[in-house]
Amino acid sequence: MPAQILVGCPAGFAGDRFDAGPPLVAAMARDGRPAYLMYETLGERTLALAQQRQRAGAPGYLPDLEGFVAPVLAGCLDAGIPIVGNFGAADPLGAARRLQELCASAGRTARIAALLGDDLLETMGPAEICRLIPEDEGAPDPARIVAANAYLGARGIAEALAGGAQIVVTGRVADPALALGPMLHAFGWAGDDWAHLAAGTMAGHLLECGAQVTGGYFMDPGCKDVPDPADIGYPMAEIDADGGLVVTKPEGTGGLVSAATVREQLLYEMHDPAGYLTPDVVLDISGVTVHECGPDRVRVEGSRGRPRPATLKATVCYDGGWHGEGEISYAGPNAEARGRLAIDILATRLARIPGIRTHFDLVGVSSVFNDDAGRHLAAARGRGVDDVRVRAGVSGDDREAVQRAVREVESLYTAGPAGGGGVRLAVTPLLASASAYLPREAVRERVQFLDPP
Repeated sequence: MPAQILVGCPAGFAGDRFDAGPPLVAAMARDGRPAYLMYETLGERTLALAQQRQRAGAPGYLPDLEGFVAPVLAGCLDAGIPIVGNFGAADPLGAARRLQELCASAGRTARIAALLGDDLLETMGPAEICRLIPEDEGAPDPARIVAANAYLGARGIAEALAGGAQIVVTGRVADPALALGPMLHAFGWAGDDWAHLAAGTMAGHLLECGAQVTGGYFMDPGCKDVPDPADIGYPMAEIDADGGLVVTKPEGTGGLVSAATVREQLLYEMHDPAGYLTPDVVLDISGVTVHECGPDRVRVEGSRGRPRPATLKATVCYDGGWHGEGEISYAGPNAEARGRLAIDILATRLARIPGIRTHFDLVGVSSVFNDDAGRHLAAARGRGVDDVRVRAGVSGDDREAVQRAVREVESLYTAGPAGGGGVRLAVTPLLASASAYLPREAVRERVQFLDPP
């Protein structure tokens, strides 16, 4: 059993940078301690998009799988650094096979494992899944269910690593589990060792968003400045067998690791700091302390753990009909008034199309803060902005009706206010989602190793 391991995270979402991994791999290889590389690329929206692609006959794993893994593959295999990533999305086994092909094309071989079982449609019917959705979520028609994926924990990842996996591909797992799995494998922590599981989950939570803990998403010019932000370094955690944790980053990279960056990430997306629910443990960070212990080095300690929840959470995606967007810009004198008139025209004409829902923004005046009823937009009148963009959002079950509504934006070129331009239109399938909660025993988690090529 090692006294300490390193876990690096070069991706915090599907759109992250491809060049973030090599500096982490190089730093961990030079260090020499047992190390692991985790990729967190699977948000709820990302998984929904993957399910849409798979329904259309395309691969259901992350399209940028090769972009993330190819730059680090040789370095990780040479240094003995296992890769753990949830880029399997809707098709972990397909992603594992694609990685096997990638290895072969590079003249390498690797033992690759896929963690399966998060797809509830493999074992449950749509009606049964709908009954697991709380009433306040609003269960959909079972016939509209597209996918349902449970959040798995770290045990399957640890099992795959124990079986010699050099690459572990998952679908829907809890984000911190990508780091906790290597810790369970390396340190042999028991499944009811709540103190250590809490410490490992806290480490995973700090790493899971990539550069957010090294200054990204933290930076605010003049208030919270970050050095060399264009070449920000991605995070690495040093974890002790007793749960001790230091967050750092590779030397020579941009960004910073400070008490402030760590505190912000520690609280990020945490609904209850005293009761953060994960499949592995209930994490309590209410007594955590954060200390800077060197340049770009922060020690975090004081987490507590309680027994894991009796149920697992699942995200249920269902057919939400169609969504359309249309945009047009107005600039120069009286641009705001022309943009508002364009919205008035659209609102009148779209109200004549049955079965659709609409939303209007005036980018430059009110968009991010705007609401479906347009109250914020109405309150923001008269700012005299000379560069605005009208955005109309339309949704409904009938694609033809949505298409017709979006086309009304284009008609504003000649049938709307003066000077409109830059029209863009799009109509795409819409996936809606709800949360469900199910007994752990209803999930059939399993690890599948690929046969050698």
